[in-house]
Amino acid sequence: MNTYILGAASVQAHRNNYTVDNGFAVDTTFVLFFLAVDFGQSAIGLGLDSLLSLVMLLMLLVLPYFLPSVNEKPEFGAWVAGRGVIAAFAIALGAMYHGALGSVLPEAFRFLPMTFVILTAMLSCYLQFCAIIRFRLAR
Repeated sequence: MNTYILGAASVQAHRNNYTVDNGFAVDTTFVLFFLAVDFGQSAIGLGLDSLLSLVMLLMLLVLPYFLPSVNEKPEFGAWVAGRGVIAAFAIALGAMYHGALGSVLPEAFRFLPMTFVILTAMLSCYLQFCAIIRFRLAR
């Protein structure tokens, strides 16, 4: 961890508060989880909407690895495998959620996973923009 001296105060190198030390992006993981739950809930009929949702899910599985980060990036295969396990679990959870709608849960809860996708995506965009715009010291 680099430490820079700025006047009398020492400032630590830029470190995102929402990532773990191995570079695993927590904010995009929540978006991935809720998107996979929504996909598992609605992927019963294989239509164009399910295909587009699957493409988006695969992109969200892989592309956050390439976001800029000051931390050292982990091995790509292990990183994608971890996110793949989370996505597979969430898809199974979404299928169970679909089965519970109408019998255990009210039918109005059908839109809850997409609502959480939208909220977490907005939060993730905010955190990514703050990380890009944040003041950084010259090296």
